[in-house]
Amino acid sequence: MSETTRIRLNAPYLLLIGTESRPTFAKTAMGLVQWCPDKVIGQLRFEGCELDLGVPDVSVTEAARSDCGSLVVGVAPVGGKVPDSWWSVMEQAARAGIDVVSGLHLRLDDHPGLVAAAKAGNARLIDVRIPPADLPVGSGKPRSGRRILTVGADCAIGKKYTALALHRALARAGADATYRATGQTGIMIAGEGIPIDSVVADFISGAAEVLSPDNQPDHFDIIEGQGSIFHPGYSGVALGLLHGSQPDGFVVCHDPLRESVSGWPHFGLPSLEEVMDAHVRMGQRTNARIRCVGISVNTSSLSTEDRATCLKQLARQTGLPCVDPLIDGCDAIARHLLDELTGR
Repeated sequence: MSETTRIRLNAPYLLLIGTESRPTFAKTAMGLVQWCPDKVIGQLRFEGCELDLGVPDVSVTEAARSDCGSLVVGVAPVGGKVPDSWWSVMEQAARAGIDVVSGLHLRLDDHPGLVAAAKAGNARLIDVRIPPADLPVGSGKPRSGRRILTVGADCAIGKKYTALALHRALARAGADATYRATGQTGIMIAGEGIPIDSVVADFISGAAEVLSPDNQPDHFDIIEGQGSIFHPGYSGVALGLLHGSQPDGFVVCHDPLRESVSGWPHFGLPSLEEVMDAHVRMGQRTNARIRCVGISVNTSSLSTEDRATCLKQLARQTGLPCVDPLIDGCDAIARHLLDELTGR
């Protein structure tokens, strides 16, 4: 498959947070600092910005001198728009030959001044949420290598974080592993990927195949999940990703206190057993060997004592490693994978 089927970003990154002082709306920038600090050259803040990512303050001029690869819009404000004053900074970066990267709903190409600046500086304008144009329909053909997908009963339940933590744990254990990003923040962290939730429905499974191609027999692709097969609005993207990924194993991301679909309170959530069984049944359509390999649990709302009890109960209930990746990491799941799937 052509390499042009993936978005590729040039590092290092300069993170544009402008005047944004609320951490909630700067999660993209904060995620990049947390998960790929080696790719971050600094932050670009405007006067009055009180948020500090803990990296150097760098101007566009300084970034250009340091061979900065990309100016990344590191915020996700309500409505997906940025103030008018930010465009002049993006134009300055593009004119200096620095790619401009955005994961917002706006389109960089819709701003003539920025387009002209990018042309003058031979820089790219990259809208991460726009998928490649040459994606195929899924074939369902078996592929070499091993693939692990993060899934859940709902959205916003830890699929990206779990995939990143599991990839880190496997790398620490000496395994050959690659994190496969399917959302805008994950793509910026990895430096490449496909925004699965923006792909036309007919091509979702094909995009997943492109994202995790044939590989060495013991290579692990850790694929970031999207949506949920149980979600009344976003089940389509999750099922297409499940079939196209053809995972050998999946990790269920679980919130023990969540009782209904977030934003859809009239839809209750299935039990953990239902989640595991449904993914096995549907996943067997393209990989008969699929199995659940671990449970990633969000215990942030539990006391220390209740957290320990919850994890022990879930481990007894499922017979699988159960961890909170924020506290425990995913080393236990990584060890289970290496023992069960590779015989190490």
